[in-house]
Amino acid sequence: MIELQEVSVVFPQKGGALTAVQKVNLQVEKGDIFGIVGYSGAGKSTLVRVMNLLQRPSSGKVWVAGTELTALSEKKLREKRKGIGMIFQHFNLMDSRTVFDNVDFSLKYTGKSKAARQQKVTELLDLVGLADKELAYPSQLSGGQKQRVAIARALANDPAILLCDEATSALDPKTTLQILALLKRLNQELGLTIVLITHEMQIVKEICNKVAVMEKGRILEVGNSVQIFSQPKEALTQDFIRTATHLDQALETIFSQPTLAKLASNQWLVELSYVGEQTNEPLIAQLYSRYQVTTNILYGNVEFLQNTPIGSLIVILSGELHQRQQALRHLQQQGVSVQVLQEAGVAPLATEASA
Repeated sequence: MIELQEVSVVFPQKGGALTAVQKVNLQVEKGDIFGIVGYSGAGKSTLVRVMNLLQRPSSGKVWVAGTELTALSEKKLREKRKGIGMIFQHFNLMDSRTVFDNVDFSLKYTGKSKAARQQKVTELLDLVGLADKELAYPSQLSGGQKQRVAIARALANDPAILLCDEATSALDPKTTLQILALLKRLNQELGLTIVLITHEMQIVKEICNKVAVMEKGRILEVGNSVQIFSQPKEALTQDFIRTATHLDQALETIFSQPTLAKLASNQWLVELSYVGEQTNEPLIAQLYSRYQVTTNILYGNVEFLQNTPIGSLIVILSGELHQRQQALRHLQQQGVSVQVLQEAGVAPLATEASA
């Protein structure tokens, strides 16, 4: 649905140039909810604006639904943009117009009759759950309601693509989940392809089936959400994942406990990560029955991404050295990712365990 080929964006500046996007190659398939995540300044917003040529790339090509946008005249580009809706962090509603008129404004120059436009706006407001707010003004709405109006307006011309630039950043957590649920429903009911720009991996976790991680204008890592969450390759991706799954918070709490500051000589502090069917296996029970290794669970979490469970445990394993080694080897053979975080008398580790 969207393909970027060697796309770069360079902004001229006094005394030099700022490269916001560097040679990005990216594909978004029809029906994807594609998340692009990165910290502030990574180039995410510039990249999403390239997808509808609100920001023309300095070099490279942009294809949408089989058409090369970068080769179109301004007139043809404006026509093509009707198939690409866009919503923003700050809603961009017109305060002097009612909810109905804000949505209707997108239909003003479509050639539709007044009756057809009225019917379309009514359908859209019903779709986003605002049928009772058509005569209200933006100042009378909550943040979530304003974003629903913005979504309805973006859908007015029946786009195949919806670009969302930090669309939930101005919303509280509960409202954010409601807007994400709406976007997911629109994706399923309308077959809408959605590109979601965010700095929060939690947002990606909620609805995205694919994700790209950006840093300093480059795409570091791309994959389906299960793959990225269970096997992140890049350090930045790992950082995002650990924040989203609350592992870092759990470890900080664990290491701050005086009783856990010093492990016994026959103990390891270990992080276990597992995906899919492994969450149904009694792996912890097997460690004692097979290797006489006892397990003290300090933290546990299971996330569901695209209906696939992804689990994390932080445990203290106790037993003779050779028994612990055999236990870790068994876990790895079962497909569990094992990381020894701390040994007795040694500072916390960050190396993959090897038996």
